[in-house]
Amino acid sequence: MRLSRYFLPVSKETPANAEIVSHKLMLRTGMIKQHSAGIYSWLPLGLKVLQKIEAIVREEQNRSGALEVLMPTMQGADLWRESGRYDAYGAEMLRITDRHERDLLFGPTAEEVVTDIFRNHVRSYKELPLNLYNIQWKFRDEVRPRFGVMRGREFLMKDAYSFDLDEAGARDAYNKMFLAYLKTFQRLGLQAVPMRADTGPIGGDLSHEFLVLAPTGESGVFYDAVYDETDWAGMDISFDNNDAARAKRAETVSRIVKAYAATDEIHDEARFNAEVPAERRRTGRGIEVGHIFFFGTKYSAPMNAKVSGPDGKDILVQMGSYGIGVSRLVGAIIEASHDENGIIWPEAVAPFKVGVVSLRAGDEAVDQVCEQAYQALSQAGLDPLYDDTSDRPGAKFATMDLIGVPTQLIVGPKGLANGVVEVKDRKSGSREEVSLESALARLTDKAKA
Repeated sequence: MRLSRYFLPVSKETPANAEIVSHKLMLRTGMIKQHSAGIYSWLPLGLKVLQKIEAIVREEQNRSGALEVLMPTMQGADLWRESGRYDAYGAEMLRITDRHERDLLFGPTAEEVVTDIFRNHVRSYKELPLNLYNIQWKFRDEVRPRFGVMRGREFLMKDAYSFDLDEAGARDAYNKMFLAYLKTFQRLGLQAVPMRADTGPIGGDLSHEFLVLAPTGESGVFYDAVYDETDWAGMDISFDNNDAARAKRAETVSRIVKAYAATDEIHDEARFNAEVPAERRRTGRGIEVGHIFFFGTKYSAPMNAKVSGPDGKDILVQMGSYGIGVSRLVGAIIEASHDENGIIWPEAVAPFKVGVVSLRAGDEAVDQVCEQAYQALSQAGLDPLYDDTSDRPGAKFATMDLIGVPTQLIVGPKGLANGVVEVKDRKSGSREEVSLESALARLTDKAKA
């Protein structure tokens, strides 16, 4: 993308109404535009990051065996009355009446809708296990929306729903999602720790929330260093539905959750000190980005979601639900990875992998080399951002740092006179002068790795 053709409304000023780093930087970089309390438009830069996060979430859901559907944002109130949640959910639910006096709601979650899909289309235990997931916008009428996309009213969420014949199968579905989540967050460049959690209004008796470590996190966290040391993304996990794979998943999850991990709400200092050697004790702050639940027949019983079992008798299915705050992750990543100059995107979600910076637009030699680099990087799939504007070099560097482009390829007349360009790493700030050929080879090789 050429910056002269891109819509990037960056600002030097820190917005007065923004309280936390991610909100400030998302507004300053022109990622989002606020329309009302907790409701935002996603502008090109923000949408690009959002889509990259969504793609990784989708890949790991598909890898786990979940199947994608798309459920409506507007849901019928009758389904929620059937489950018993319409009145119980509270003021966060946005209730609407259409022109025919039918009661509707803007979905805050989708257990009722997906259970209705299941009961109308699945008849036999032979069609199980089944996990259906949905990446869709949700609405919860927060009493005090704040912190930008971290606590908005409208948000993009991945919610998956598992259906199994018995509790053992449902717990295996839970284990699949538990492991898939650890892989997902590490692929996003995040350090996430699973914490046993309260099930809240969704219900159930088994639940974990996944907290991303960040200095500005909402909750204090205490955990064993094993969560820092394990390569979740590279872990060899089979999502097959055979006995050996199920046993391996159960053993892996059991081993993981035995390691100490607790938020400050349930932290037991005496147990922490007794179970975790001093050199392995870790503390910090955490932001919740995912939550998984097993709730048995909480929805299948009132909504009569049954399948014919092996003996021909109808059996209520066992269910679980699994959420990831896709739009919230954008803010969480920024909270976890930034400095005084702006955002430091992990490579996997960076909106542009390389920034090509022309120090003198209009200079024939500089323009030629920048164009050569831009074309080569584009062909290598590195999605470069070419600053071909006439802005001053200092302003160009500030913009590249602000929006968090991981690598900058800087081209100027003085460097070209010496046969070199400059390569800058956004995270470390290191700079190196190399030939154009060497720089392009290094960057394209990195893209292939």
